[in-house]
Amino acid sequence: MPEPRSITGLRAHLAGGAAEEQAERAYLARGAKVLERRWRGEGGEVDLIVREGDVVVFVEVKSGRSRDAALARITPAQMRRVQASAGLYLDREPAGALAGALSEARIDVVLVFGTGEVEILENAFGQG
Repeated sequence: MPEPRSITGLRAHLAGGAAEEQAERAYLARGAKVLERRWRGEGGEVDLIVREGDVVVFVEVKSGRSRDAALARITPAQMRRVQASAGLYLDREPAGALAGALSEARIDVVLVFGTGEVEILENAFGQG
């Protein structure tokens, strides 16, 4: 990830990193295994990729002052990029991503807001 060029950019960069760490801890507490952090594919970056049992979970982390502010940061274009990146990542999995013969997977959104509240929205993009 490129270094931020302004104080505002630096704050956003640090806040994003802190939110991703909180999300990671939430998944670890659920017994998940971290596969990747900030994985970058042709389609874009996925904040966190974990495995919960047999399920590969692609995690988009959003932070804000409130739950609604964090939720509002998810855009349709971003959803498409995460879905495209997830497909590319799954192509590397043993069960593959081809035509439904698939590795079981889902895309979650983790909202980090307020004074460190963390909410995991499973299957947030409605896939699977």
